[in-house]
Amino acid sequence: MTESTFKLIAIIIYMAAMLLIGWYAYRRTANLTDYMLGGRSLGPAVTALSAGAADMSGWLLMGFPGAIYLTGMGEAWIGIGLTVGAYLNWLFVAPRLRVYTHVSSDSITIPSYLQSRLKDRSPLLRIASGAIILIFFTFYVSSGMVAGGVFFESSFGLGYHSGLIIVSLVVLAYTLFGGFLAVSYTDFVQGLIMFLALILVPIVGFFMTGGPSETFSTIREADPNHLSLIAGTTVMGIISSLAWGLGYFGQPHIIVRFMAINTVKETKSARRIGIGWMLLSLIGATFTALVGYAYFLQNPQLSLSDPEAVFIELGQIIFHPFIAGIMLAAVLAAVMSTISSQLIVTSSALIEDLYKAVIKSDAPDKTYVLYGRLAVLAVAIIAFILSWKQNDTILALVSFAWAGFGASFGPVILLSLYWRKLTSQGALWGMIAGAATVIIWKSYLKVHFGNLYEIVPGFILCMVVAIVVSLMTYRPNPDIQNEFDETIETLARER
Repeated sequence: MTESTFKLIAIIIYMAAMLLIGWYAYRRTANLTDYMLGGRSLGPAVTALSAGAADMSGWLLMGFPGAIYLTGMGEAWIGIGLTVGAYLNWLFVAPRLRVYTHVSSDSITIPSYLQSRLKDRSPLLRIASGAIILIFFTFYVSSGMVAGGVFFESSFGLGYHSGLIIVSLVVLAYTLFGGFLAVSYTDFVQGLIMFLALILVPIVGFFMTGGPSETFSTIREADPNHLSLIAGTTVMGIISSLAWGLGYFGQPHIIVRFMAINTVKETKSARRIGIGWMLLSLIGATFTALVGYAYFLQNPQLSLSDPEAVFIELGQIIFHPFIAGIMLAAVLAAVMSTISSQLIVTSSALIEDLYKAVIKSDAPDKTYVLYGRLAVLAVAIIAFILSWKQNDTILALVSFAWAGFGASFGPVILLSLYWRKLTSQGALWGMIAGAATVIIWKSYLKVHFGNLYEIVPGFILCMVVAIVVSLMTYRPNPDIQNEFDETIETLARER
């Protein structure tokens, strides 16, 4: 068999496994809570790895190693910021959000939680937050589909559109039928594949470059600054990189995992597993870049046209074609895990937060599950149409959307969990201020402030506006006070 055949077999096995998991989850999905939140039954390992896989996407295996390969260790500040942000998110948000969403009307989405938590009688806050999720994630999903199409084009020589169709159909199939459980279980498997790939490639790669000492000597001889965290960076650049960590508090497709874990006590185990996975994966991605840099210096007859393909290229060089196919599956896993997570959150926003908020009907749960599946299909079709023509502006929206979610939802989520006096008006205007600041800063002001990442001013302004407006509009509400107290008591009892 040819090398391409071995690789294709590995990819087919991987995709078949994803569809099988989707079928298994479909058998376990009976109502809307099952479809949107897995019946709040996830174990700590599945919660941790599914959150990590949904978060990292292709950035972990392609974007991050590519950046370090190209410009050096100064790019590692983003990884440091993300790790700290993820840890704080698990520590401060996960336990309280799991309890509070259950205490407050057993909310199954972030917008429905905010409406219930703040006792908002109008649907405005829920509709606004649902609309933000719907708009940003439709483009987010399309960017993942573009990445999937490019992956098949570069790895197997298939046409871009053929790759796009394959990825879209497989992700759509297991997300459409299996819902949140399918997304979480497939993300768990995908997280394991990504982790193993990022550990194996640099370890075996070190043997090919003469060991760690010889590898680092090769890098220093070529560029003494390549291994420095400081060289070539600016204070504003480091702040911007670290600020990526702020985004975690407001990412719906990540924090929804906290709502789905089985018990509060398990959040501690999930935090350790998740942060351990993240640390080792980021270290693996970093060493993949450095080993690749040294390898191609030592073998000048070989060339790497695209730095972001360093992980893929090393995998093809190091391993048997079938194992290399598994490495390719790891990249595909990173892309597909994020697409599926975003599809299910977008579906929940469309049905739970827009449709049910506007059209107050008492349809049975099975009807809403059907509507949820139709919403997944509709969003996937729109995203597919947007991605049919490769468009770099869609891919550029990934970092922009991260800032948008982090700045509009992050401060509001934190305040809702830790401050009794947050009001619906404060939350609404804080979200608007955060989102507007990100857009304006990105479009007009960023270049005048040392290219400071837009999440920094957006997060700060959202926090300030939410607090000021809440203090101006606060009225004591016994229901809010009782739920807040019950949440704290439940936390103390169940931890």
